[in-house]
Amino acid sequence: MFCDHPVGRRHVLKAMAGMLATAPCSSFFQSVWADEPSKTLIDAVGPENGCDIGLLTRKLVEAAGGMSRFVSRGDIVVIKPNISWARAPQFGATTHPEVLHAVVRLCFDAGAKTVRIADHTIHDARQCFLATGVAQVAKETGAELVYPTSSLMREMHLHGHRLEMWPVFAPIVEADKRINIPVAKVHSISRLTLGMKNWIGGVGGRRNALHQDIHQSIVDLAQFFKPDLTIIDATRIMIENGPSGGSLSDVVLRNRLILSDDPVAADAHAANQLFRMVPKEIGYIRLGEKWGLGTTDITRLAFRQVKI
Repeated sequence: MFCDHPVGRRHVLKAMAGMLATAPCSSFFQSVWADEPSKTLIDAVGPENGCDIGLLTRKLVEAAGGMSRFVSRGDIVVIKPNISWARAPQFGATTHPEVLHAVVRLCFDAGAKTVRIADHTIHDARQCFLATGVAQVAKETGAELVYPTSSLMREMHLHGHRLEMWPVFAPIVEADKRINIPVAKVHSISRLTLGMKNWIGGVGGRRNALHQDIHQSIVDLAQFFKPDLTIIDATRIMIENGPSGGSLSDVVLRNRLILSDDPVAADAHAANQLFRMVPKEIGYIRLGEKWGLGTTDITRLAFRQVKI
């Protein structure tokens, strides 16, 4: 029963004491601290020159409570980078291999049984794996590099607002945990490609058809895959001629990483901080919040900035 008049401090304390006496401790504290942030946003920044990207990645995850917060012992983990293009890391078109290397190691340290790296590339997969450095990462860390063959595509119901049945890269959805590691860059159609858009590389079929209503398609895919963690690679960002680029003049060094277990917040923060864009002016960020994937209100998350 609720009162329609002010309640004094003594009454509140008495009520709390009564709750403690009659309710389990866990349910009481869940009630008291219900407005505490349940999601995390970490922004890690390294020095402009000579940044140890592996160290920056480890500090980022440590600030979020460690990888064991997201990965449990015995888990099969799939990491979804953006390695769609057969480009060397310095061109900013693909996820930096040192970020990927550090995350794989952290997953194994947290007790993961298997770590797989999977992306449905645009250029030839073998060329992409070699040019981006991902093949070397798999070799050095013991991660499994999954080739996007047609036999691994499964027709699945996406239950989206636009997308229904669609071929899905099965190893991604069959994993216990999904970690999304996109690279931050501009895009000729969606304006930016960040975390949520990276899931276009998680499906097969006529992917050019996804561009007809690209913002809703992005949100449908993000809602389907539901990553446990997003780490946006902004060690160097592409500010011109995205998404494929091909010239060093398209790229700006940032030595920055953004982590969140809220995919909308990760993209919103990246849009604002890296590209000085208003998050809600990016269609898929606005729709992602509308359909309940997360929030653009960073004040609702536990935020921390880390510098090395």
